Amino acid sequence: MRTTDETRNDLKAGFETTPKHRPLYVIAAEIRKDWKNVYFAAVPYLKALHQLNSIDDMFIMEPADMIVRYFLGNATTWRGETARRIKAELKDMIK
Repeated sequence: MRTTDETRNDLKAGFETTPKHRPLYVIAAEIRKDWKNVYFAAVPYLKALHQLNSIDDMFIMEPADMIVRYFLGNATTWRGETARRIKAELKDMIK
């Protein structure tokens, strides 16, 4: 567990102490829970998202940001409030 002094030192040095985005595998689990009939072309990218932590990871030979882009390109049939929120979150990650 980090001490308050360590956290203060990190902040002074310009390091973030909390992640800016949720892990991709957590987002993937929420997608799977909400999107009941996943479009067949989005399935491999959703499976890959389950294996990724951050946008800086690699899945086999593919960067995570490309996996996210491919997923978003094949997730146009996923609609609703949860879909809009998560798609916006994913788009923010690949900026």
